[in-house]
Amino acid sequence: MLEGARESFPEHEQPSVVRDVAIGAVAILAVTLYRRRRPVGTALLGTALSLLSGLAMGAMAVGLFAVGVHRSWRATLAVAALDCAFVTVTFLLAPMADPGERLSSIVVFVLALVVIASLGMLLRSRRALIASLAERARQAEESQRLRVEEARLLERERIAREMHDVLAHRISLLAVQAGALEFGADATERQRAAAGVIRRGAHDAMEDLRLVIGVLRSGGGDVPEPPQPSLADVPALVDQSRAAGARVDLADRVPRAADVPQVIGRHAYRIVQEGLTNARRHAPGAPVSVVLELDAAGLRVEVANPLPAGPARAAPPGSGNGLLGLRERAGLAGGSLEHGPGDDGRWRLSARLPVPGRARAAAPDGTAASSGH
Repeated sequence: MLEGARESFPEHEQPSVVRDVAIGAVAILAVTLYRRRRPVGTALLGTALSLLSGLAMGAMAVGLFAVGVHRSWRATLAVAALDCAFVTVTFLLAPMADPGERLSSIVVFVLALVVIASLGMLLRSRRALIASLAERARQAEESQRLRVEEARLLERERIAREMHDVLAHRISLLAVQAGALEFGADATERQRAAAGVIRRGAHDAMEDLRLVIGVLRSGGGDVPEPPQPSLADVPALVDQSRAAGARVDLADRVPRAADVPQVIGRHAYRIVQEGLTNARRHAPGAPVSVVLELDAAGLRVEVANPLPAGPARAAPPGSGNGLLGLRERAGLAGGSLEHGPGDDGRWRLSARLPVPGRARAAAPDGTAASSGH
């Protein structure tokens, strides 16, 4: 067996085998590393190295496939034609006794190169088709989003028109009637004061309505946001309720409204506003107490009024939605809100809103160390 191996690989052919393996390894390594970034260069390198090593013909085929995948069909055809010419010349120069064997070898290798190039171009076409379908899907999604946005704008305009046609007319009529009552000759002083409150409230409602209509028509991007109320505006809110005939007692235990952040103060204002509105709706004429207190735990807001005597009244339309909104406000601010009848026969709306820094300002015995006391 050893003698047969020596005869198959004589001593003078061993350097040629090593050289073929080394050149083939270089060609395969080059194709593996650079077939995506430089497919044409690696394919030409594999073709050139095939002149020196038969093992490099595999790298030549892989390089041709990479050209078909990553480059245009013109470059693929050029490289394929070069490889086919190389294979044809190689077999024509090879020493073969049978001409039929030479021709069949040329045909087989050329067909193999054509199939490899075709597979590369087919894969490239499939990838381009997938990318085109993905782009079409993205464009369809964008078109759908634009249609939805257009439908929203049309719906906003429709709502704005309906609000302007219905609410603006009624509020304007209310303001005119209140103005006639306020300046009427036979009206009492109390009636004039009440009519003035109604007229001013209708005027403010008209301004708010115009702002809302402008927001609906523009989508909210071009209309400036009006000044938001703060904790310092609560006394003015209570005065408005008093001017409308309500009996409201305000216990303001906040040394400085500026100590409360603007967002927390706005939430407190809305809670007091909703509490006064509910008191007017459900217990008209009953005294209302409003408490604002700033301590170590934060800001406490409470609106309370006696429960109305007699049988329970039917809830007006839309009752309960304001309280749900207040609960969401308090939750977003990190606080809590409670409402309901108490043991003392009073309805209470109580909220606790955290104020950043109040816990650090607490004294060692647990009391707030505010500078205003």
